[in-house]
Amino acid sequence: MISLRPARILLAGIVLAASAAVPGFAQDKNETVATVNGSPITRQQLEMAMGELGPQFSRIPEDKRDAAALAALIEIKLMSGKARTAGLDQDEEFQRSIAFMTERALHGFYMQKQLADGISDDDVQALYDERVADMPKQQEVKARHILVKTKEDAEAVIAELEGGADFETVAKEKSTGPSGPSGGDLGYFRAGQMVPEFEKAAFDLDAGAITKEPVQTQFGFHVIKVEDKRDVQPPAFDQIKDQLRNELLVKRYTETVKTERDEASVEVSDPELKKELDALEATKAAE
Repeated sequence: MISLRPARILLAGIVLAASAAVPGFAQDKNETVATVNGSPITRQQLEMAMGELGPQFSRIPEDKRDAAALAALIEIKLMSGKARTAGLDQDEEFQRSIAFMTERALHGFYMQKQLADGISDDDVQALYDERVADMPKQQEVKARHILVKTKEDAEAVIAELEGGADFETVAKEKSTGPSGPSGGDLGYFRAGQMVPEFEKAAFDLDAGAITKEPVQTQFGFHVIKVEDKRDVQPPAFDQIKDQLRNELLVKRYTETVKTERDEASVEVSDPELKKELDALEATKAAE
């Protein structure tokens, strides 16, 4: 199956969180939607608030989230005004916080404007085609089974089926497995999804065939019917295009950071922290 490589999943979350902080502004971004003591709140600020505060609004109906964001902005305006009156905007700790948030915002803008926006539909299609071409040929089978406790019970079921009994009906009547009520239906499965003994027996059968001998597993004795066998098809492009676009973004971000780190002078004064950082980066490099 085409998917993000596991080693990149955590990094993908970090990267996407950063890029998500940069909203797609509407054309009327400078429109004033409200004022607080004469200080304007613009459409752009409202959209930014939605991006930053969105997780807090998850329980609010979607059609009311704009109003909730505006209410939050009004509170922010009021309290920030009091903070300025108290001179807190000149506080050294506040200034350090502003400096960090500025760098974080620039990080997000670079992600969006220089990396994410540079990924074309053709880039995504090319990665999809590459992954499809690299996919190993796999088969999957659609099967039903009847699970019973003893070999003798399984042999009796096989004899009943060979006598013309309907597999689905017998499964509903006699199977002790959780799929019994649905006629033993297991749907489609691939190699590695069932216990080895069951899997081998199922994949050795032709479509329409039933096992001639009971198949023993840790769960009991099975009588298996294979209804269909087919080649595994890759997921449709539209189904995974966003995932592939994200993977390209992670790749470009990783390459950019590596280039910058290789050229940068980074000094860590705390020996223990440096040791931990070196170990972390060695682990990342090995992925």
